[in-house]
Amino acid sequence: MLELKGITKRYPGVVASDDVSFDLRKGEVHALLGENGAGKSTLMNVLYGLTTPDEGEIRVRGERVDIHSPSDAIALGIGMVHQHFMLVPVMTVAENIVLAVEPRRGPLFDRDQAAARVRAISDRYGLAVEPDALVEDITVGMQQRVEILKALYRGADILILDEPTAVLTPQEAKELEQIIASLTSQGTSVIFITHKLNEVLDAADRVTVLRRGRVIATQTTEGATEASLATLMVGREVVLRIDKAPAKPGRPRLEIHDLVVHDDRGLEAVRGLSLQVAAGEIVGVAGVDGNGQAELIDAITGLRRPTSGRIVADGRDITGGSPHQALEAGVGHIPTDRQHRGLVMDFSLAENIILHDFDKPPAARGGWMFPRRVEAAAAPLLAEFDVRGGGPKAHANSLSGGNQQKVIIAREISRDPAVLVASQPTRGIDVGAIEYVHQRLIAERDEGRAILLVSLELEEVLSLSDRILVIFEGRIVAEFAPGVGREELGEAMLGIGTRA
Repeated sequence: MLELKGITKRYPGVVASDDVSFDLRKGEVHALLGENGAGKSTLMNVLYGLTTPDEGEIRVRGERVDIHSPSDAIALGIGMVHQHFMLVPVMTVAENIVLAVEPRRGPLFDRDQAAARVRAISDRYGLAVEPDALVEDITVGMQQRVEILKALYRGADILILDEPTAVLTPQEAKELEQIIASLTSQGTSVIFITHKLNEVLDAADRVTVLRRGRVIATQTTEGATEASLATLMVGREVVLRIDKAPAKPGRPRLEIHDLVVHDDRGLEAVRGLSLQVAAGEIVGVAGVDGNGQAELIDAITGLRRPTSGRIVADGRDITGGSPHQALEAGVGHIPTDRQHRGLVMDFSLAENIILHDFDKPPAARGGWMFPRRVEAAAAPLLAEFDVRGGGPKAHANSLSGGNQQKVIIAREISRDPAVLVASQPTRGIDVGAIEYVHQRLIAERDEGRAILLVSLELEEVLSLSDRILVIFEGRIVAEFAPGVGREELGEAMLGIGTRA
C-alpha cells in the first residue's frame, strides 16, 4: 500500500529523519515506535504533506507520488488522526465529519443528508456516534471516533494514528484497539504511532523502531517483549517498574477537609472530599476519568474556587486563593495539559523556566528583566533534566512532547515546592522519558516533598504510590496499599463494594 524510501529531513542543527525507509501492507497495523524526538512525527508529516523531505521518495500502491499538502494526501487515500484533535467544538459531530465536503441542497448545507451519511459510515465501520451531538459535549474517546470517521468519510484506506491513546482512559484505549481490528479486517491499513509498548504488542502486526532519526529495526511483534522493544528504543536496558525504598512520611504538608467543588456546568464534581499527603510520601489518586480529578486539582492550584471546605498547604490556608498564592505557599503543579496550562508555546525555554518568577532576581530587579541572566539560569536546569531539542533560546513549540514535559518538571521542581501536584505526569511521553520522570518523582519524595499523583495509568499509580486513594463521583471511596490487586482496585474505581 505504501513505501517510504530514503526519507531525509534536515532542520537547522538537527537531522530529524535520516535515510528512513518504511512500508505498509494492506490490512495490517504497522507500529512506529521511538522516543520523543526520534523522528516519528517528522516522518508522518512528510507522508501527510505537512513538510517536504530533502531527499527520498514516496510510493502509494506502487506509484511514485509527490505530496505537498494534506489535500494531496487525502486525494491519495491517506488520512491522519492527530494527537491533538482537529475538531470544531461548537459544531455537531456530523458537521465536523463532512466539513469542506458538505452535501448540499442547492446552495444550502443539507443537514439531514449529512447526518444520514455519517450514520451510514459509522454503521459500516462499527464506530457508533451521535451525528447531532455537539463535539464539546462528547467524551474524548468519542471525539477520537469522530476524527477517524472524518478520515474514512474522505475515502482513507491508509490511516495514520498519532499517539491515539495519549488522551484516552484505559477503557477507551481498549475500545480503540477493537476499532482498529475492525478497520483492518475491512482492508484499511494503519500506521500506529505510540510510546506504549503493551499497545504495540496487542495491536500491531509489525513494528519499526526509530532512534535519533534513524531506523534501528523493523520486525514482527510475534516473540517481542516490552523489555526488548524498550531496549531498541532507548539503546540501553530500561527499568519498566521502578524500585524504591519504603516511604518515611513526616508531618502533613497537604491537608484537604470536606472540599466541595463545582464543575463548569455548576454541578458538584468534588463532594465533601478529605485527604492528607505527608512530607516524604507519594499519594496516588486512581479513578476513571471524569470523577472529579480535574476539579480537585484546579481547587488545590488556585484555578477554581471551591464552594466549601479547606485546603492547607504547608501550614498555610490557601482555600479560594489565586494560582499565584498557591505557588507562594509552596504548591508546584505538573498539569495534565502541558501545551495549554504548562507552557507558553511561543516563549523560549528560558522564559518558560522563569514563568513563575519573572519579576524576581536573578531574572529581574527594579522592574527590569535581564534576558542573559534568564538564559544563564535556565541552561543548567535544561541539562540536569535532559531536555533535548534546543537550548535556552529555543521555543517550546519546537520540542517534542516528552521534552516539553521535562521543561515543566524542571521549572516546578527547581522552585523547591513543599507540595507537588503531578497530574498525568507521563501522558504522551515515551518509555525512556517515563523512566526519568518516575525516578525524579521518587527522588523528590525522598527529599521530603509531599506528592499528590493523579493518573489514569494504573501501572503508574501502582508503581509510584505509597498509598492509593480511589476517587469515585467526587469522593474518596477507598484506600489501598500499593500491593492491591488490579481487580480489587478496578472494582473500587467503578464504585463496586467501596468503603468510605
